[in-house]
This record gives sequence, C-alpha cells and structure tokens, in this order.
Amino acid sequence: MVITQTPVRISFLGGGTDYPDYFLRHGGATLAASINQYTIVTVHPLTRFADHELRIHYSRVEAVKTVDEICHPSARECLRFLGIERGVEIHYVTNLPARTGLGSSSSATVGLLHALHAFKNQMVSRERLAAEAVHVEQQLIKERVGCQDQYACAFGGLRHLEFLTDGTVRVSPVILAPARLRALNDRLLLLYTGIQRHAHDILEEQIERTAGGLNTQQLDRLKTFVGQGMEVLTGSGDLAQFGALLHESWLIKRGLSSKISSPGIDDAYARARQAGAIGGKLLGAGGGGFLLLYSEPEHHQSIKRALPELRAIDFSFEDIGSQTIFYRP
Repeated sequence: MVITQTPVRISFLGGGTDYPDYFLRHGGATLAASINQYTIVTVHPLTRFADHELRIHYSRVEAVKTVDEICHPSARECLRFLGIERGVEIHYVTNLPARTGLGSSSSATVGLLHALHAFKNQMVSRERLAAEAVHVEQQLIKERVGCQDQYACAFGGLRHLEFLTDGTVRVSPVILAPARLRALNDRLLLLYTGIQRHAHDILEEQIERTAGGLNTQQLDRLKTFVGQGMEVLTGSGDLAQFGALLHESWLIKRGLSSKISSPGIDDAYARARQAGAIGGKLLGAGGGGFLLLYSEPEHHQSIKRALPELRAIDFSFEDIGSQTIFYRP
C-alpha cells in the first residue's frame, strides 16, 4: 500500500503566462505558494476475490475490468501512462471542493503519479512528477491547463516559476525570513464563492485570444508583476505594496476573457475593497471558486461581515510539496 499527500496552491502573480500558447513565444513567469490543504491518494493491491480488475474511489466509485472503461480522466490516463492495466484500487480524499481554482486537479494528478510510481517501487524526482503531470493533463487528457499548478503542487513552498521558450521550466524557491512569511500569511483571506466550474470551459476564450496574439500586451504586463512582487516580498518595505500588485494584476487579468469574472464577483470584490481589502483576485481560471484578498489583519472581520455569502477558509503556507506518507511494498 502507498499513500501520498500533495498540497494545493495559491497563485499570486503571472497567471496566464504559463500556457504554452504564450510562453513558447515570449517566456512566462508566475509566483505561487502551496498551502496546508491536501489531496490524499491511496493505492493498494486489489483483492484477488474481486470480480473486477480496477477500482477507483472519488465522489463516485468505479469498478471496471479495463483501463479504457474508467471515467475519471486523470486516473485512466495515469494508469495507462505508467502501464498499469489491472490489480489496483485507488482512493482520493480531499478537504476542499474540486474545480475552485486551487489547482486541485493537478494536485490529484501529481499525487496519483507519485503513488503509482511508488507502487511500482520507483523513486522519482519532483521535477519528473511535475513534468509527467503536465504531459498527462495537456497531451493525454487534452485539458486546457497551464503548467504552473503541477510544479507548485509537486515542489511545494513559495516558488518563482519560469517557463522558457524552449519548453524548460525553472523552479526557484523564494527565500523569506519566517516572520516575513507569517506576516504575508496573516494578511491573506481565502473566501469560497460557492461556485464550482470547469477550468477547461472557462479558458477556451482566453486561450484562443492568447494564441491569436490578442492578449500578448496584457500577459507581458502580468509577467512583469512577478519580479515586482518578489522584490516586495524579499525586501523590508511595506507588504501593502504586494496587495496593490494583486489589485492591479486582477484588473488586467479579468480582461483576458469575458468568462473570468461576473457581475456578482465584481460586486463582491468591490465590497471587499470598501471594507478594507487592498487587493485580491479570483484564483485559477476564474469564473468562481476561491477569492483571495489582501488586507491588514484588523480589517479581516469587517471584510467577512461585508461578504456574508462567502465562506472563509483558514490556511497556512507549507513547504514540503508532494510526499509519500506511507509505503509498504
């Protein structure tokens, strides 16, 4: 039996520049951090008394005889990719709802690949896990996804991710003093809008505009915010500048596609700003999911009162990334 634990992530700046349609021509960069909310994946041998060959547990249970019959796209393609055709049972467990902008689908893919490699008695690097997860999601499942989630979830920690024009991904830690990192954590609010959406559907218009060059100027600007954000975080100045960068970035990002925001989300964000938030953004592709806000801690309660329809989720940063927490050959 193998059990892996893989974090989800918060993307701060540069989102959209991690899509191949952009970075293979211009180079991309993002700033992201993993948090202490996880996808737990268990893989163990299927009992020999079962009348099926594969069993997958998530929001439903699939018991099938062949890999091709599996409906769960990530489970199907990860098994196929690693050449496992029978004899395993897979369980997914997560604390937070899926399709909410935290990179949960990539967290699950990274975690499953990690578990399946261990099941085959293989030790693999975090870089390989991330690259394989990108391949599974983009090439095998044909999802419209970028490349930052897989690396952020596999490596963990606060990371500067660079996407080079030759397809290489460079992963660098952003080193902060513990007090500085706690100060950033203390100024962030994570609020659930209650809206679940498929990033694949939200991103169609954005990727078409990006491929056609219509978003290039905006994405170039979003990329510059990554360096500015790192300067603020690693410096000794007021962290409020980071909140201002989030706000400026959100104003640009919401213009990449008509599906990223909505009147309801715009209204909630405006109320948050009136109650003391300096900046923020919808996480992930947009359209719903989690709203990240930056404000001084003394304004957090007034922001929550101004947004009674949104549910606050406690979190803290983590720096471990995907790990095997149980292994019995």
